[in-house]
Amino acid sequence: MPATILLTGGAGFVGSHTYVALIEAGYKVVIVDDFSNAARDVPDRLAQITGAPVIAYDVDVADAAALEAVFCSHQFDAVIHLAAKKSVPQSLANPQGFFNSNITALLTLLRVMGQHQLRTIVYSSSATVYGVPEALPIPEHAPLSYTNPYGLSKLLGEQFLNQKMRAGREWKAGILRYFNPAGAHPSGLIGEAPLSDGGNLMPLVARVAKGQLPGLAIFGGDYGTPDGTGIRDYIHVCDLAEGHVLSVNRLLQQGCSHTVNLGKGRGYSVLELIKTYEKVSGQVIHYRFKARREGDVAASYADPSLASSVLGFRAKRNLLDMCQSSWRWETISDPDWYPRKLPAAPMAMPHQVPSAMPLAH
Repeated sequence: MPATILLTGGAGFVGSHTYVALIEAGYKVVIVDDFSNAARDVPDRLAQITGAPVIAYDVDVADAAALEAVFCSHQFDAVIHLAAKKSVPQSLANPQGFFNSNITALLTLLRVMGQHQLRTIVYSSSATVYGVPEALPIPEHAPLSYTNPYGLSKLLGEQFLNQKMRAGREWKAGILRYFNPAGAHPSGLIGEAPLSDGGNLMPLVARVAKGQLPGLAIFGGDYGTPDGTGIRDYIHVCDLAEGHVLSVNRLLQQGCSHTVNLGKGRGYSVLELIKTYEKVSGQVIHYRFKARREGDVAASYADPSLASSVLGFRAKRNLLDMCQSSWRWETISDPDWYPRKLPAAPMAMPHQVPSAMPLAH
């Protein structure tokens, strides 16, 4: 019998792509999601992609009674825990809300798992646990820190799981430190569509390309980087999803816990991403520089060699693939955009936005 995975946050951006990758790998999957940041039609879209019905529960992971009911209805072999808030700006504005969602929910999940004798979990962590990196690329043994409440919530989650594993050897965990997921499924049926502004760059760039925003705010053009803008390790969401499959494979087949980076292993600047999206969309992305944002660092990109040796993981897709799949998702998911397509402006057109123009935040 194929193993059954509980996928929390399975209707979200990373979760929906991970669902597809798990089904393609032969697993049975049950989704738990409160749909606070995911569209209600995502399970239907997943059914279209996989050709099979989707089991999805509208449940907040922090609701112990509702979660218990799900566990009583299925026999799970492992949990992949993706349900969490992730916006750095939002965490700075509302740290208490982030701790409630990211810490309380994790503790509730682990308690219910323990009651059902299930002690195998893949945990969605983040590169923010490295704080301001001392050296690049960042290896897993780099000092751990944080520069914002979101990073702190992920670091506390990791530490709690490590304590669980020390206290009871039967607990096994795959801790995956994401860098910056981007792109979309090649079908164009699922992609990044946050219901609240999480601060991710690519969806904002897409909205400017579609004429839904007049321009983009770049927070910091004076970093010590080649073009002055921040550098991040963008990884295609399909590569990231495949990393979750490799992680749960190792836990179930070999019982080996692990903590690894999931990244491309190189950085792309904000301006590199903008120029690539212009090439893909045929539109000019107007932008204007603003002051640096609290909690941001100049550059962050992974050393993915441990994930390669431990899991056999390699991010195969590049920035062009990410932008192409994102643009396909944006145009397919928004059919009303087609009749009002913008004329493709010359690439030499100046990018600066008039100072009075409202900006995306």
